[in-house]
Parts: sequence; C-alpha cells; structure tokens
Amino acid sequence: MRRAGMDGTHDVRLFGRPRGGTRVFRRRPIGRESDRPAAGRFHHLGEPVQSIINAINGIIWSDALIALCLGAGLWFSFRTRFMQVRGFPEMCRLTVGGQKSEAGVSSFQALAISMAGRMGIGNIAGVATAIGYGGPGAVFWMWVMGLLGASTSYVECTLAQIYKEKDAEGRYRGGPAYYIEKAMGLKVYAMVFAVATIVAAGFLMPGVQANAIADSASNVLCGSQAALCGSLGGTPWLKLWIGLAVAGLLALIIFGGIKRIAAFAELVVPFMAAAFILMAVLVMLFNLEKVPRMFADIFSSAFGAHAAFGAIIGQAVAWGVKRGVYANEAGQGTGPHAAAAAEVSHPAKQGFVQAFAIYFDTMLVCTSTAFLLLSTGMYNTFRVVVEDGAEKLEAVVTGVPGLLPSEGAQFAQAAVESVLPGWGAGFVALALFFFAFTTIMAYYYMAETNLTYVAGVRRPHPLATLVLRLGIVGMVVFGAYHNAATAWTLGDIGVGVMAWLNIIAILILQKPALLALRDYERQKKLGVDPVFDPDALGIRNADFWKRQG
Repeated sequence: MRRAGMDGTHDVRLFGRPRGGTRVFRRRPIGRESDRPAAGRFHHLGEPVQSIINAINGIIWSDALIALCLGAGLWFSFRTRFMQVRGFPEMCRLTVGGQKSEAGVSSFQALAISMAGRMGIGNIAGVATAIGYGGPGAVFWMWVMGLLGASTSYVECTLAQIYKEKDAEGRYRGGPAYYIEKAMGLKVYAMVFAVATIVAAGFLMPGVQANAIADSASNVLCGSQAALCGSLGGTPWLKLWIGLAVAGLLALIIFGGIKRIAAFAELVVPFMAAAFILMAVLVMLFNLEKVPRMFADIFSSAFGAHAAFGAIIGQAVAWGVKRGVYANEAGQGTGPHAAAAAEVSHPAKQGFVQAFAIYFDTMLVCTSTAFLLLSTGMYNTFRVVVEDGAEKLEAVVTGVPGLLPSEGAQFAQAAVESVLPGWGAGFVALALFFFAFTTIMAYYYMAETNLTYVAGVRRPHPLATLVLRLGIVGMVVFGAYHNAATAWTLGDIGVGVMAWLNIIAILILQKPALLALRDYERQKKLGVDPVFDPDALGIRNADFWKRQG
C-alpha cells in the first residue's frame, strides 16, 4: 500500500466487487512503477521543495479557481444571452469560411492552432482520471462546463481580436497581455501575465507532453517488440531516441514561423480528432447493448441517484467541472493568442469560431474518450477517504484491476484492446503522439507571442526568439527522457496563474466584447458582412482597427 503524495499514488483497497468477475487487484506490467510519472524520481529537489510547490499548486488550483471559472461561464452566458446556443449555426458557418493574408491566418487555421493547444494528453488521460475519481457522473458536469465555457471563450477571444497588433515582421499578435495593457492600462499586470506564459508554455509544459509521447511509445515497443527495444538500449535509451526525433520534427515546424505552424495544425488537428472520434464510435458499436446503460449511469450518478456512485456525487461535480476547465481552457488565456492571429473583418467572427472550439474539444473529443471507457467498462472509480490524516482510495468499480486514476491512457488502451486485440495500445499511443505534439507546437506559439510583447512588438528580437526555440526543443528531449511530474506541477502553477490573471481581467474588460457582439448581430440583421468600427462603438485604444478604417 502506498500513501498519497510524492509519487502521485494513494493507498488503495477494494470496496465492493470488480466488474465482470472476481479479478484480483494487482499491478499490471504496463503500469510498472518506473514508467509512471512520479515526482519522487526528482530526488535532487528534495521532499521539502516538492512539498512547497505541491502546496502552491494546491492553493492556485483550489476550489476558488474552479468556482471562478464556472461563475464566469454562467455570467458571460447571461450577458451574451447564451450566444453559444443562439449562435451555433453562425459558429459552424464562420469556422469553415474566412480568409487569410500575409499578416494573418484564416479563421479555420486559427481554430486549428487553438485546438492544438486544447487537445493534449488531458483529452485522453485527463478524462479517464475524472471518471476515476468522479464516476460516470463527471462526464455530465464536464458537458455543463463545456456549454458555459463557450461564452467565456467568446469574450476573451473577441477581446484579443479587438486589441491585436502587428509586430515588426507584419504578423498579427494579441492575447491577454495585449488587451490587459490596452484596455486596463496596467502595464505591470500585463507583463506578469506575459512572463508567466513564457515560463509555463515555453519551458515547463512541453516536457510533460513529450514524456507522454515517449512513455506510450515505449510501452508499446518494449511490450510487443522486446528485441527491438533491447537493441536500442532498453526503455531509457528508447525514450531518449524518441525525444530526439520529436524535438527534430518540432524544430522543423517552429523555425518556419506561424504560417508553418498554422498549415501543420490545419492538416493534422482535424485528422487526428476525426480518427479518435471514429474509433470511439466503432468501439461503441461493438458494445451497442451497453450504450443505454452507459447513458443511464452518466445521468443518474451526476445527481447522486445511482446506487454505486451516489456516495461520490461531490467528487463527480468537482472532477467534471475541473476536467471541463482543463480540457476546454476557457478563461485560461491560452485560446486568445491564436484567435488574435486570424484575418477577419469583425472581431466577433473569431469569437464565434473560438466558442465552437469549446464544443469540439469537450463535446466531441473528451466525450469520445469517456464513451470508450464507459461502453466497454474499462475504467476504475475510487472514493477518496481520509484516514489518520492521509488520503486513501476505496474502489467503487474495478474494470481494469491494478490501474490507478493517474494512469488514464492505459484505460483507453484497454478499452480499444477489448474490441480490437493487439491494436489498442498502438492506436492510443499514436493518438497521444498527435495530441501531445500539436499541443507542444501551440505552446511554442503562445510563448513566442508573449515574448514579442515583453521584448517590444515594434522591433525584431531574433536572439530572444532563437533562445526560446532552442529552449523548447531542449525541454522536449529532457521531458521525454526524464520523468516530468515536477514539471507538471510547475506548469500547472504557471497556467493557474494565467487563469487567475485572465479571468479577473475579462470580467473587468467584458464590455468591448459585448458591444462587438451586439454590433455584429445588428449588421447581420441588415444583411451585410459585418465590419468593425471601434470609434462608432466608443471602444478606445483599438489601434489596429482604427488604422484599418
């Protein structure tokens, strides 16, 4: 038995009977201790340091931040008169349309870049973790957060378009740092956000995604191709080679700038999402008789009416909302960076497109993972109890004995393997590669955009850009070879700081986005293609649009 804390695991004991028989609860080889993210692998940090950063992360990502995200979604939904529902047809129309220029990318390309950032390993492993702690009911509350988060995404991404700028090389730049300074007039506030984003997106989070790629690939290769794995020096050396390969591919793309990033995202993101969704549909068809039960479990356990999951309704709500926040990133300030790069005639257009991104990520991709697990029964759900001051897990449902909620990707592998034996681990590993790689790519763009802000949008900064590019490439290699639990924690701290700063800012600055929405809808009723005039709406400091006029 293991205590919660340094290695990310808990004491585990069975509560009730496993699904589908009397399996013995034991560790599976695929989830061996040495291969799992474990902060304990960073011995040089020491337990006191690790405890400190864990405590900081717990404060930042407390229930207060979850409540702030949920409350902001509710408030913006009312203020926009639920534009995410009323405007759904317009979202779809604008997503497939749009234009691009030498300075900007198309609306669809901007959507693909933002989706690349949203669709990381959390879409697979994170959803499994939410079910692991909250049961099927967590899926319902994830949907709720997705619905509300779409309005938040509209507000922040429209603000990014209103206050975007052209950099020294003629490319569009924008995001929270830009609209915080221009609309609030608080340069220090904006600078804090920009620095937090550079550190988190440029140096902390890429290693986490790379580690997921290396771990999933090495699990497959060293499991089915032991001879090949051995010839390459075993798992550690294989992970290093994988890291070098991923870093090389990343360098080819990011050194090409935003145009190459956009082109790659436009090609890969729809393909990888469609393939994963189709696989989920295929698995559900093989388990069609279980689908009605699956939906019954989702809705009954969401409100505490399920016999087995009723006792963990609090966990279902908390983890569903948390998973929704992590997955769709609405309010965290990540999506506005890509939104600002789009070439549009009116800021609200990209606001609509980015609201659609929330639906796509939460309602399709995350839901596909959930349906994979629930329709096959390949998931474990635990109740968190406190005993002698320590958190422990009591198993409520056991579909895959030996796996903990933190080993989410392996639940997805088991689900696909149950329908397509011999293919599950490889397919999920490939999906994880595309999901994680495109996320790294999006991280770089976010970091570069904020570096441009810090260094000065009006002058070139080739040396700083080169350092950032080399830094993120190096972190990919480091993260692939080493375990990245500490980087996870530090990255979460960075993103959490971004979320606090951004949500407070957009709650204060919401008026221009709301004015843009009313103006857009007014012009649509007149039968014209909306164009933006900030002076007519009383919006100040929208310098780019004034020059356009």
